[in-house]
Amino acid sequence: MSYQSIRVVPTTPHIGAEIFDIDLTSPLSTAVIRELKQALSEFQVIFFRDQPINFDNHMTLAVLFGEIHHHVGPATESKPIPEYPGIRVLHFDKNSTKVAGEDWHSDQTCAAMPPMGSILHITQTAPNGGGATLFGSMYAAYEALSPLMKTYLEGLTATHDGRRVFGPDAPVNSHPIVVRHPETGRRLIFVNKAMTSHIDGLPRDESEAILNFLYAHCQKPEFHVRFQWRDHSIAFWDNRCTQHKAIWDYYPNVRLGYRIQIKGAAAPAMG
Repeated sequence: MSYQSIRVVPTTPHIGAEIFDIDLTSPLSTAVIRELKQALSEFQVIFFRDQPINFDNHMTLAVLFGEIHHHVGPATESKPIPEYPGIRVLHFDKNSTKVAGEDWHSDQTCAAMPPMGSILHITQTAPNGGGATLFGSMYAAYEALSPLMKTYLEGLTATHDGRRVFGPDAPVNSHPIVVRHPETGRRLIFVNKAMTSHIDGLPRDESEAILNFLYAHCQKPEFHVRFQWRDHSIAFWDNRCTQHKAIWDYYPNVRLGYRIQIKGAAAPAMG
């Protein structure tokens, strides 16, 4: 698709694009909104630089794409802002013992209906250049599987156990391993190391072997883009077809950001 209202620069062959000629602190035209939705669909994660948005701007952008998803289960690494319960603050410094998202994951897949997307605004980055985030295309990962592996996975489901990350009050739900994206129709892999506990109906050793293969496969760098944050950068990812991993290489420096998640329209459907 050609873009007339925004400038879109792809970052890798499989995933990611930077968006230019846009001001997210001001109202967006219908044409810009339409092209942002198309860019997210096409590139899976889109990036913005030099966008000093406030909380109202952040919420305004998010609700263009759907209702706000509120975090399921307790979370120790992020907390909601009282005046804006849909926005969670992520603050890490010399007193942090861990940070959110260090394992490859998709957000909140333990929920019956995981969020369709997340918008993260980083306001303060470490002076040493640390704190990049890796994003992986689960379209590309699925398409690189052998035909026999695709056949084997077809129809299988896996359990996503939020208690592994969030503690005993988090939900547990099963989703298909291969799902079809509700908008693009493309197939993708929908398991992740942080949340997925086992493949339903398989012996433990077989389940572990297949999951470990899929985790290693999805972590291949040829499916990834690495986003190096600067102050007031924004990443907006389609949570249904990507995974991501936060790199904690900036200790003891401060990294501060704010994240909104957007509700999914339906539970992941079998591919």
